[in-house]
Amino acid sequence: MESGAGRHVLRESLQRFLPHLALGSVLVSLAVLSGCRQDMQDQPKFVPLRPSGFFDDHRSARPLVEGTVARGHLDADVAFYTGKQPDGTYVETFPFPVTRAVLDRGQQRFNIYCSPCHGMLGYGNGMIAQRGLNHPPPQSYHIDRLRQAQVGYLYDVISNGLGAMQDYAAQIEPRDRWAIVAYVRALQLSQHASVADVPPAARAALAQGGLK
Repeated sequence: MESGAGRHVLRESLQRFLPHLALGSVLVSLAVLSGCRQDMQDQPKFVPLRPSGFFDDHRSARPLVEGTVARGHLDADVAFYTGKQPDGTYVETFPFPVTRAVLDRGQQRFNIYCSPCHGMLGYGNGMIAQRGLNHPPPQSYHIDRLRQAQVGYLYDVISNGLGAMQDYAAQIEPRDRWAIVAYVRALQLSQHASVADVPPAARAALAQGGLK
């Protein structure tokens, strides 16, 4: 009986104590969480271009380690990525075969990025040029100097700009720049072609109203 009464008293004591224990656990948890609170805007960090006393040169932005290359940006093919030979001269041939798919891609990219200034046929009479917003106005692709220019030169101008023309390295990836150069070459040929340039087998169709 005494053991049963003792268990009953213990059970009643626990029942009275448990609510206080639960409340105490909640209060302890809240205290811990409030002590560890860290606002995102207050976290330690270096702000770009802001000086820092941590480094000897007082710059928070650190230079890249010499010789490091970002993944996927080795750019070891000098001709493909610059349009130039290792000696700095412009390449005269395309770094990959020019197919119909390449020309179609070049036409699409040309119409987006080049035609507003240079015009759909490359005469330098695009809508921006017609409104007088180019100073100086863009050159026609059909002058002798540009018809005789190396393909590497045209690629370099797209990549780095020239005169009033901005560079398009950020907007147009290298392969698309080459595709545009291929399409410019096609435009130059189309505007200075003669019947003699048409294959003999296709001349009859040309005389009847055009090739299909």
